[in-house]
Amino acid sequence: MRLDESTGARMDRPDRYTRTAIALHWLVAALVLAQLAWGVWMQTIPKQPVGPRVDAFNLHKSLGMLILGLVMVRLGWRLTHRPPPLPPMPRWQALGARASHAILYLALIAQPIIGFLGSAASGYPVRLFGTTLPPLMARHDALKAELSSAHAAVATVLVATIAVHVAAAMRHALARDGVIERMWPRRAGAAARAQVPPREASRANVAS
Repeated sequence: MRLDESTGARMDRPDRYTRTAIALHWLVAALVLAQLAWGVWMQTIPKQPVGPRVDAFNLHKSLGMLILGLVMVRLGWRLTHRPPPLPPMPRWQALGARASHAILYLALIAQPIIGFLGSAASGYPVRLFGTTLPPLMARHDALKAELSSAHAAVATVLVATIAVHVAAAMRHALARDGVIERMWPRRAGAAARAQVPPREASRANVAS
């Protein structure tokens, strides 16, 4: 973070994602991991009595739509705020990074929509954080089965892509090549020190 010399306003560094992008990234990441874990766990809830299982599924649906909204905001922000350039790396790594980002966006957008349509086709009311939504369609068992299969397939793709993304992030963290720093949250003190030119920093150290 730096200050605009003319206005004194805080500015984002060009070699890092903006503060908004960083906040959205980590918020979505936390929600997605929680959603995946919740989705696996809720399958173990007994079908009788129906209450606990229904509540768990409704929360899963609500979180899915929340994630969809945040991802759309994140995508809109990315399209209007150029991300920082990648540091020097092999071409295949740069292509892999762009491909994994594209797959993540597509999966995170498609998955909640597929889940919502599957719920609508089940014939049961769809509730969003306690609010019952108007029925979108009549019960359609065949369509529900197809959408359930698609939901499971996209979940598999999402988990695999996240695993690759995390593995690549760990590799870059160990290499200390500057990739992780582009998205890693920074404390205010560390951000301020990063903006002090080496010559001024040495003068400050001498003065102290």
